[in-house]
Amino acid sequence: MPIINNRLSDEEYRTNFSDIHPPFETRDAALVEANRCLFCYDAPCTKSCPTGIDVPKFIKQITTDNIKGSAHTILEANIFGAGCSRVCPVEKLCEGACVYNLMEEEPIPIARLQRYATEKAMKEKWQLFDRLPSTGKRVAIVGAGPAGLSCAHVLSRQGVEAVIYEKELKGGGLMTYGVAAYKVTPEFCADEVDYITSLGGIEIKYNKALGRDFTLFDLQQKYDAVFLGIGVGEARQLHIPGEQSEGVVDAIEFIHQLRSNPYAQIPVGDKVAVIGMGMTAIDAATQAKRLGAKEVTLVYRRTKAEMPCTEEELDLAMLDGCNVIWLAAPKEIIGEKGKVNALVCSVMTLGPADASGRRFPVDSGQTFMLEVDMVIKAAGQMPFTELVTNNLLENNGGKIEVTEKTKTNLNGVFAGGDCVNGGKEVVDAVQAGKEAAQAILKYLQSDESHFFQKESTQPTIFEG
Repeated sequence: MPIINNRLSDEEYRTNFSDIHPPFETRDAALVEANRCLFCYDAPCTKSCPTGIDVPKFIKQITTDNIKGSAHTILEANIFGAGCSRVCPVEKLCEGACVYNLMEEEPIPIARLQRYATEKAMKEKWQLFDRLPSTGKRVAIVGAGPAGLSCAHVLSRQGVEAVIYEKELKGGGLMTYGVAAYKVTPEFCADEVDYITSLGGIEIKYNKALGRDFTLFDLQQKYDAVFLGIGVGEARQLHIPGEQSEGVVDAIEFIHQLRSNPYAQIPVGDKVAVIGMGMTAIDAATQAKRLGAKEVTLVYRRTKAEMPCTEEELDLAMLDGCNVIWLAAPKEIIGEKGKVNALVCSVMTLGPADASGRRFPVDSGQTFMLEVDMVIKAAGQMPFTELVTNNLLENNGGKIEVTEKTKTNLNGVFAGGDCVNGGKEVVDAVQAGKEAAQAILKYLQSDESHFFQKESTQPTIFEG
């Protein structure tokens, strides 16, 4: 049972990783669906969108062939509107709130209509926004993900220069490095970043990591304010025997490698176990199967009723041929000559609800064994605790603590997105970036900004 790459033909890779939600192929197809919309007053679809996109308005604009206006309506609220149309769990957001669901009819395909308008804007390179004259103010942003780029775009439109420091070699954050390739391609992500930055006034410095190449103190000395959109990324460990065996990988790193290299270069096992049932676990499992794994089994310690992924995501994994074992938790990884060959799991039962509101899994004392040659850990991500602590930021277990949604304990330093909330959807990060930008604009006009650099305290650079 070897872990090898290049399992499939080029044509099989192309088929397996082709667009899972193809766009409308014709204008007429889009119009048919757009004209089904009831254009609700006080629309529940708009209320359910974290960025508050006026859904009835942009759909109405499509029906009148005002595609440019439709794209403006979307991107005014969510500058990542094109990407979000591909990756948002719309079934629990806008489409899940559509009134057609109450009539037991198919909801309006809001995501596909949003994609129809925004991707045309990107393809035609429509410049839908103008910049105000320069204010002379400069803001440093750490992280070129959805939160950071959203913040930068709002600031730039108001005449503030935004300089983004990004640790990776490409922008886009989770969109570029952490989402399944059949949802968004790296090429699309690069195009979206280019489209966002084409406004002007936004500079991205790549391969620059906070804590390695600079400190928060350094930025405080050079800029008028700082926004932290550093996300999360450290994989939660299982803390079981055999975890260091060859063939045990983090889902985050597995997906990162898949997003950064040709599919044929990514090694995958014959029999793969994926630990977890979140969106990352589903992405890892489905992509392992599409890379050529013969068997992929998702192992989850609770039941289907408590799973964090959506029903649609689970259906996707099942359609790809993945198996699921409910009420099972990894207990030990058994290896031979340092390589994985089995996973021992505890059979779980459910006790009372825990802090998350879900019933807590309890070990029954029984175990079973799975024959595997690869284990992908997708049990969640941890905040960058050491990084935020070393930069003197108040935090709760690594999650940066803020007041008024985005203000940190340091004057002139703001934060938002996953590094504050612990990990939500892309659309939530976009909204956090917008809120931070508004707070920064208010701050730059206040007396507080005059004391920004003077009150800064020098932390220590560490390697990490």
